Amino acid sequence: MDPRAYWLGFNLVKGIGSVRLQGLLSYFGSLEIAWQAPPEALKNAGLSTKVIGNLLKVRSEVELEAVLERILSNGIQVLTWESEAYPRRLKEIDQPPPVLYVSGSLAVEDEWAVAIVGTRRVTAYGRQMAEELAGYLSSNGIAVVSGLARGIDGLAHKAALSAGGRTIAVLGSGVDRIYPPEHRRLAEEISAHGAIISDYALGTPPEGSNFPPRNRIISGLSLAVIVVEAGKKSGALITARFAADQGRDVFAVPGNVHAPQSIGTNQLIQEGARPLLKPQDVLEALNLQQIQEYRAARHVIPSDAVEAKLLDIIHAEPVHVDEISREAGYSIEKVSAALTMLELKGVVRQVGGMQYVMAREMTASYETGNDSED
Repeated sequence: MDPRAYWLGFNLVKGIGSVRLQGLLSYFGSLEIAWQAPPEALKNAGLSTKVIGNLLKVRSEVELEAVLERILSNGIQVLTWESEAYPRRLKEIDQPPPVLYVSGSLAVEDEWAVAIVGTRRVTAYGRQMAEELAGYLSSNGIAVVSGLARGIDGLAHKAALSAGGRTIAVLGSGVDRIYPPEHRRLAEEISAHGAIISDYALGTPPEGSNFPPRNRIISGLSLAVIVVEAGKKSGALITARFAADQGRDVFAVPGNVHAPQSIGTNQLIQEGARPLLKPQDVLEALNLQQIQEYRAARHVIPSDAVEAKLLDIIHAEPVHVDEISREAGYSIEKVSAALTMLELKGVVRQVGGMQYVMAREMTASYETGNDSED
């Protein structure tokens, strides 16, 4: 059976989230063994009587292969912690979702995503700022992440698409239950030029309690979170706090001190968020001026599987050769040889202490190479 089927099975069991699933993996070694385990073994693995009961019920009622086949036949991807396509930044957060349902496609450049969130009761000022920010980021090759909600979220998605960029919507329901319903057409466009993502199983309705937890995915997928307008109890503030906990930058657009929609953003600034006065502030603060260089580096055709693996590991931040070797699963000798070739190609560079980063000058080398082939 496809291993993803067991991940889907546990995703349907109430009471089993990231922590308990990691515990099962550690105890049994695989989810297949855990799925087939008797109640006593599950108890020894740390599950309560209630959760074991939930698991046994799902196990007796659900045909896992049929569930997986139904999902895949609808053109929906299933990503787990074991999937190579699982978003790298999201996997780095505390308790990342074990299963992601994806309508559309994720791309390498989505690693440089920025979230834009805010109130549903948007003002003319908020509309202008959301559209300006999303359009600017998209035109600079940065994917825009949001929650498909009415107001700021929907405006950010639309502006990103209008600018010809990629955008990602994270739902508080199954990817087959688009909410609000008037955004179904928008969701189709997002799937065609980005992705609709959820960690909720297909068929899950958009219940209010689902939305705060999904906000951790919005921030987890992003380098930074921009809050355009937010009331005193806005869900966007929850996203901002998840972002801060995850070590992401938080920007807030200052607003009229008398406007209810600006209470949350002004409060964030008072608490230490960066005031966003112009779109360029995001690029400067996150050092994203080299975005085209990083993206071009990802499109350099590697000579072999070793180089391809290393290009998946090396980013803008320095990484030591020992860590590269461990993560790639290759010997130091093999990694060192491949790094030497990548340096000669101008794709990576050593920054001292046997640490490597993507090379800034790589863009020129890449463009020259392309010119020579024309």
